[in-house]
Amino acid sequence: MKNITFILLSALILACSPKDKDQTGHQHDPAEVTTESKKPKSPKTSAMAMVGDNHIHIDYSAPSVRGRQIFGGLVAYDEIWVTGAHKATSISFDKAVTIGDKQVPAGKYGFFTIPGEKKWVIILNKQWDMHLADDYQQSEDILRMEVAPETLEKPVEMLTYTVNTTDGKNAVVSIAWDTVRISFEVRNG
Repeated sequence: MKNITFILLSALILACSPKDKDQTGHQHDPAEVTTESKKPKSPKTSAMAMVGDNHIHIDYSAPSVRGRQIFGGLVAYDEIWVTGAHKATSISFDKAVTIGDKQVPAGKYGFFTIPGEKKWVIILNKQWDMHLADDYQQSEDILRMEVAPETLEKPVEMLTYTVNTTDGKNAVVSIAWDTVRISFEVRNG
């Protein structure tokens, strides 16, 4: 019995011993280490513009369609979405802005949406540093506004944010993915 216990403990110790480590200190089975780095399926990216003297900056992870049903499938209707992948999307303003009829102080905010077939809800939340919408709390919202989605003639493969200056002091922020685009105006002051 002691020999069987010893053999089992030895096997367990060997199975749990560290494998080769790469230069980052991560453990890998030598068969899993490759010289090629894989591109992330939802790369981190940003959209930004100077609107007058106000810098508008959006950080997000951009997933691709890759043959999937996006809205009403991968992205559920009528549920809070980070409007990207992985970490919550953030939007920041160097100076105060007005969105809809709401004054938004300068700062950095979590950007969320609630997609719907006929309307979307745009949300700015005080909390911007979270994984997905895990820690989202509606009580932290500073803005909720409804917008109508637009159906695109040509699909957009990768989620894309744009910030386009309209008249030197105002801008339109647009989000396009698959066959849907939503937009809203941001006014300085």
